Amino acid sequence: MNEAIIFDLDGVIVSTDHYHYRAWKEIADREHVPFDEERNGLLRGVSREKSLEILLELAPRTYSAEEKKQLAEEKNKIYRQLLQELTPADILPGVLTWIDEAKEKGLRIAIGSSSKNTDFILERIGLSDTFDAVVTGADVEHSKPAPDIFLLAAERLGAGPEQCWVIEDAPAGIVAAKAAGMKTIGVGEFVQNSGADRWALTLGEAKL
Repeated sequence: MNEAIIFDLDGVIVSTDHYHYRAWKEIADREHVPFDEERNGLLRGVSREKSLEILLELAPRTYSAEEKKQLAEEKNKIYRQLLQELTPADILPGVLTWIDEAKEKGLRIAIGSSSKNTDFILERIGLSDTFDAVVTGADVEHSKPAPDIFLLAAERLGAGPEQCWVIEDAPAGIVAAKAAGMKTIGVGEFVQNSGADRWALTLGEAKL
């Protein structure tokens, strides 16, 4: 029996891609930086700071550290305002079934997300008290693709890395989980060829 499951949040539990895109797009347009949904795909699964660095690669000027900090804060403010639209109806198909079945089998479950807004998102969708542990980008020095988030989640669950399955929708997350010595289930088109141990188009189709 597998003893622990660590879920990514964005793209696995709930989809916030369109909120991220709208927020980054507002920043990009204001700064005259080319940005579209294809470019937005490069930001999947990485930290806010790293996302900003990727966005600014096409900027017409350079930015100081203070300017970057301000832009990241402004993006997060816009994003959090958009997240007010989230409700439990936004939980992705298959999620609640996975959670129920894991609990029935006595498996421990955690969230391992780069998002520093994880607690707020879980509150909005009604899952604040569902998981045995929640680890976010605010809890570690190095976010994905470093393994820190998943290693800390395993520690808080009292499980060894070899006992953990990680469910991810982003290549950076698959890399992080493998670096942590964990087994992986990739969900969605972005990780179809990422080297995940198992893959499904949706969580509802995925099997442990």
